[in-house]
Amino acid sequence: MILHLCTRAELDAARADGARRPPSLDEVGFVHCSDPGTVHLPATRLFAGRADVVVLVVDPARLDVPVRWEPGVRAGGGEDPRGPWFPHVYGPLSLDAVVAVHDLLPGPDGSFRPPPAVAEPR
Repeated sequence: MILHLCTRAELDAARADGARRPPSLDEVGFVHCSDPGTVHLPATRLFAGRADVVVLVVDPARLDVPVRWEPGVRAGGGEDPRGPWFPHVYGPLSLDAVVAVHDLLPGPDGSFRPPPAVAEPR
């Protein structure tokens, strides 16, 4: 499974369309996703302190567009091949591929941790 972050309002808008089409699809050609061990990194960077964030659990086998694992981006820009790699969905994220939705709430400092519902077993 791969994970995609968005707000509850963005999910509601995607439901009307049947697919999630974030601005990144037009800007860089893909939808940013994560895995259970890295989802907290973009969540904290992009949504710090927000209480309206959800995690979409996506079954890549249900997608009809390519998924590629690629290096993340450094804080100053450019790929970071030594850092974590992330799954990128090269096309609209069909809601038919979403098998679960979980709220993602920040901690007292505004940062996020992987939610227990999607955390990898230890």
